[in-house]
Amino acid sequence: MTTPTVGVIGLGAMGAGIAKTLRHNGFHVHVCDVRFEAAQAFAADGGTAWRTPAEVAAQVPVLVSVVVNAAQTEQVLFGDGGAAAALKSGSAFIMCSTVDPNWSIALEARLQALGLHYVDAPISGGAAKAASGQMTMMTSATPEAYAVANPVLDAMAGKVYRLGDKAGAGSKVKIINQLLAGVHIAVAAEAMALGIREGVAPDALYEVITHSAGNSWMFENRMAHVIAGDYTPLSAVDIFVKDLGLVLDTARASKFPLPLAATAHQMFMQASTAGFAREDDSAVIKIFPGISLPEKQA
Repeated sequence: MTTPTVGVIGLGAMGAGIAKTLRHNGFHVHVCDVRFEAAQAFAADGGTAWRTPAEVAAQVPVLVSVVVNAAQTEQVLFGDGGAAAALKSGSAFIMCSTVDPNWSIALEARLQALGLHYVDAPISGGAAKAASGQMTMMTSATPEAYAVANPVLDAMAGKVYRLGDKAGAGSKVKIINQLLAGVHIAVAAEAMALGIREGVAPDALYEVITHSAGNSWMFENRMAHVIAGDYTPLSAVDIFVKDLGLVLDTARASKFPLPLAATAHQMFMQASTAGFAREDDSAVIKIFPGISLPEKQA
């Protein structure tokens, strides 16, 4: 039997984990990243590094894109050295970014016109779950696209939700998830900031809340970063500026009110313009005045 092949474009925190999971599950993985050294580092342990998306696309029946946003996805497909022209007819493109659902619907039509299949497939779970094959995928695609992409989808994620027979539903569910994630991070930061302001020891507050009804996954995960004083970006402040912006744009189109999402978006915007754009999203806590946050231990 020949070894199945797959391509992965984008080797950031999530993409690198996905590529490693696919390699672990028996695929020969062709990779590309704007940082060629990242692709080379991955290939040193198995796989093949290429400099352009087109070079990867020419090798594989399924191409997975794990870049930040719609603009970067456009570049992967249609930019200089883009993949769209190099993919063979009948190949599948799996799009894992958080994007405007209407843009995703339009992309499906563009790729179908080129004889290509498209899977609207945003992801969730963080870098650790991507690397362990336990992340969640929110997908929607035609039956024909699933027929080509299913072996890759099932090999790269712990849960693959199939939400519809055309693009759009996957992206809609993802931005709703991001509404909750962004609001949860913002309110977790608010709660921790109030505790610090009132003189409660941050580690004691963390211990109590994580064993009480007020806990959330985001409080438990992100406030640990605050206590450690470590704002190394696993997911940056500007990711939620973007994602909550998409949430609000979607709701605005149907005149649907989202008061909590709007407030959280303003908090991340404030953190971004205050100079914390590229720090971990838990750095939203830095917008609160009059508190001394824990410092990173040497």
